[in-house]
Amino acid sequence: MKKIKRKWKFSRLEKFVYALTILLVVSSPITIVFSKATLSKINFEVERQKKKISSQQKKNESLTMKIDELASLDKIQEIAKENGLSYNNDRIKVIVGE
Repeated sequence: MKKIKRKWKFSRLEKFVYALTILLVVSSPITIVFSKATLSKINFEVERQKKKISSQQKKNESLTMKIDELASLDKIQEIAKENGLSYNNDRIKVIVGE
């Protein structure tokens, strides 16, 4: 008795399904690695921006304190005396806003 060898013939649909499965198995890890790399890059950029914001907030606080210091009544009177001006409380008019 002779052994009969059978050839497996796949239909077009089966070939398509197998090819699609192989493509997905190969492309999934590549896509995942690319996504993780992109996410890592974005997180790095976010942290860099947070540091910039923190630094700018510190500068803003420092400048606000300096403005308050320079706008104080004592400082204004000191500068006025240096420039030969006098402080006369009777000449000050207070305007009240609505």
